[in-house]
Amino acid sequence: MNATTESKPAGFFEKMYNGESNFAFVAKRRRWYWIYALLTLLCFLVIALKGFTLGIDLEGGTKLTMPPANGATETSVTQVVEDATGITPQSVQTVGTGNSQNIEVASERLSDDQIREARVALYDEFQPADQTGQPSPDAISDSTVSESWGQSVTQRMIIGMGVFLLIVFVYITIRMERDMAISAIVTLLLDGVFVAGIYSLVGFEVSPATIIGLLTILAYSLYDTVIVFDKVHENTQDVLSSTRSTYGEQVNLAVNQTVMRSLNTSLFSVVPIASLLVVAVWLMGVGTLKDLALVQFVGVIAGTFSSIYFSAPLLVTLKSRQKKMVEHDRKVARARELASDRGTTPTAPEGTEGPAESLATDSAIDSDGSERRTVTLPRRTRDSDGEHNGAYGPDGVNGVNGEDRGRTWRPGM
Repeated sequence: MNATTESKPAGFFEKMYNGESNFAFVAKRRRWYWIYALLTLLCFLVIALKGFTLGIDLEGGTKLTMPPANGATETSVTQVVEDATGITPQSVQTVGTGNSQNIEVASERLSDDQIREARVALYDEFQPADQTGQPSPDAISDSTVSESWGQSVTQRMIIGMGVFLLIVFVYITIRMERDMAISAIVTLLLDGVFVAGIYSLVGFEVSPATIIGLLTILAYSLYDTVIVFDKVHENTQDVLSSTRSTYGEQVNLAVNQTVMRSLNTSLFSVVPIASLLVVAVWLMGVGTLKDLALVQFVGVIAGTFSSIYFSAPLLVTLKSRQKKMVEHDRKVARARELASDRGTTPTAPEGTEGPAESLATDSAIDSDGSERRTVTLPRRTRDSDGEHNGAYGPDGVNGVNGEDRGRTWRPGM
């Protein structure tokens, strides 16, 4: 009795894992541009309207810290400090949990007399206890950072960011291409704008920990972008020597081949960061952890989407302005017209810009647009046991000398 075994078609997630999906990332790039333009505009509006809450380490100022006692709340502490000094605090927050819980009051730089008056007023109002459990004025601590020191930290931060971007640009230009470097830098800047907009909207304090977190997620976004560009570089090395596909189609193929890796990396990065954010904000109330977790959480998500939907399409846009790419696209279109006249061009696959690349013909076009030669290749078939038979190469695989050109790149290969 002969049993006929039919192979099931690959499912959606299997295709994504194997790099065989056909999402039109490049073909729909104008849609992504409009979405990113709208989001960028919204972020700038939020920043312009709300601004940032800068910590005293960046702006300079005075911070008063006291344990909550006798019903002390952020609102009541703010009122007492304002009445005592005549200055409205810039921010008041509760950090820590249990016996380590404290209320922190940050304001512009106060004089010694104003600090003394604020401490006396807070002690008289709430009678906070020190580490021995006895009410004491020493339970209220203060620290002051000068404006010049804060400006120095801010300047060094800006210089460090500029050096980071310059090194990234030079490295990608040398390792890959200048257009890839331009696309990567623009993507990093957009990621930074998105993180800044969210930070302004939420109102978290911008501290040195925030800047460290920002540099961390920019490096992560760069890593994700370079992974995509490395596959693009591999796919497009010989794109001009053949009329089978355009540069944009090969870039779209590279993004589809790496999309699952990007999503997997982002998922395993977001989960622990989200846990840190929940623990820092709702359970522990630790200000430093809160600032660091938020910037990393937003940055990882923004970096993942930008590496897929923006950096690669922007690269295609930059390349499409080059004369050699315009000429190559014209040759590809002409070759496909000639193949279509012979009825050898298959249906255009989803996710490509225009007709599908012809697997049955490889026509070279001269500069005057005339056909130079046409080579018809045998099609691949399968035996009943699912093995390839009659492939392009002499050894039965789709390639030359055993090279399997039909396989797609997947994570881990």
